[in-house]
Amino acid sequence: MLYKHLTLSKAEDEVQRLSTNWQTLLDAMPEMVFLLRDDGAVQYMNRSARTCFGEPCPQSVHESLKETQKNYQKKLHTASKSNGEGTFVEDLIASTPVEYSAAPFVGYTGEELIMLVMRDITQRKNFERELLQFNTSIETILEQKINELQASEEMRFRLSRQVNSLKNQLGHYHKADKMVGRSRKMRELREMIHQVSSSDATILITGESGTGKELVANLVKATSTRDGKPFLKINCNAINDSLLEADLFGYEKGAFTGAQNRKIGKFEVVDGGTIFLDEIGDISPRMQVALLRVLQNGEIIRVGGTEPVRVNVRVIAATNVDLAQAVKEKKFRLDLYYRLNIINIDIPPLRERKEDIVELVSHFVNHYRQAFKKEIDFVPKSTINRLLAHDWPGNVRELENLIQRAVLMAKGKMIIETDLIFDQDPSTPSQRADSFDVDEKLGAHALKSIVADFEAAIIQRALHKYHGNVSTAANQLKIGKTALYDKIKQHGISAKSIKQSKRSN
Repeated sequence: MLYKHLTLSKAEDEVQRLSTNWQTLLDAMPEMVFLLRDDGAVQYMNRSARTCFGEPCPQSVHESLKETQKNYQKKLHTASKSNGEGTFVEDLIASTPVEYSAAPFVGYTGEELIMLVMRDITQRKNFERELLQFNTSIETILEQKINELQASEEMRFRLSRQVNSLKNQLGHYHKADKMVGRSRKMRELREMIHQVSSSDATILITGESGTGKELVANLVKATSTRDGKPFLKINCNAINDSLLEADLFGYEKGAFTGAQNRKIGKFEVVDGGTIFLDEIGDISPRMQVALLRVLQNGEIIRVGGTEPVRVNVRVIAATNVDLAQAVKEKKFRLDLYYRLNIINIDIPPLRERKEDIVELVSHFVNHYRQAFKKEIDFVPKSTINRLLAHDWPGNVRELENLIQRAVLMAKGKMIIETDLIFDQDPSTPSQRADSFDVDEKLGAHALKSIVADFEAAIIQRALHKYHGNVSTAANQLKIGKTALYDKIKQHGISAKSIKQSKRSN
């Protein structure tokens, strides 16, 4: 009896030892360990479980564990035992995210329990949430960047269109562009030049005297495909008709007295390049026929010759004559007019672009103060207003002449109204040589200026007397036609305006 009692006592001690060792082992584990009964009650919690959820175990944890135990039992009924063991499942115990594995466990008293080996995955869940947020942020950032790139591309496209629009508004500028002015009419003029210059089509430049037809011709040539080729300028009104024909087309030996050798003309010299024929409206009927042959067939015939000579020349013509009216008056050939007027560049008069006057004044003041070594650095508003009020019948050339005189006559560092000496409008010949008041000018102007004004008055009177005919006026004044044209240009006189005024009278 005593032996049995000792044996039972030893067995209990052994069980207690094993139980203590088992609990010590479980307490040493970093994972949380729960032993649950069939009803979900907690039979045992190791140290990690108590540290995480507290002791005694809160009711919310009990409820969650009870639900976990039910889910495990359902799995045992629907799956094999091996499939229900060792699989980690994520769940939420109370508010703590966990990962656990469940397995059946037999207690030392023989009852059936469920062991849950559980890990707190709060930190991992936080990492996953942060990573999700980061990925979402990356996607958002990428989407934003893509949107920004698309917006940037749209902006680039809009800016490109705006740049093109501004180019059209501001006009095209070239190093050979010596025209001054940024008004709308000047922008349109530059746009027109750049549009047509690349072709080889004949160009007719029209406009009043002094508007700058030669500057336009220079820019057309400079922006054309023939820029590096020869370029000659001929003033058709400054050369006698017979000499002009020989000069343009050349002549054969013996064609006229003094023609001892063959001479090639300007069209052959400039072959492959460009020729500028200024004052084309004043050429003779014979010259019109010869020029028509060049434009139609690309051929010339030397004076005294019979064989045509092929030439490849682009023709730029200019005139201040109304060629359409000249055709009606039978003074200009209709077929030549059509050949010349393939592309017409009409230069606006200064009175139609007065917004350019300030820029022109600045340009001419800078030029002539250096030429005359004057220290002009200011043009007051009253002087500008006086310039804006003028109609400028002589256009830019008249303004240049006025500023040239004003810079020369200015006594200080600014140009005042009294320095402005306007040219007499040739269409109103009130300024006559026989009524030229020298006394009024003495003391107020330099001798050079007085002589220049007197010369201008004489030329104006002669042109009015001979109805604007430059050749007749030159003969009567005993001066060469070319020299008279130079003086007319220098004084800003318009023979065309005088002709028109005589016709209207």
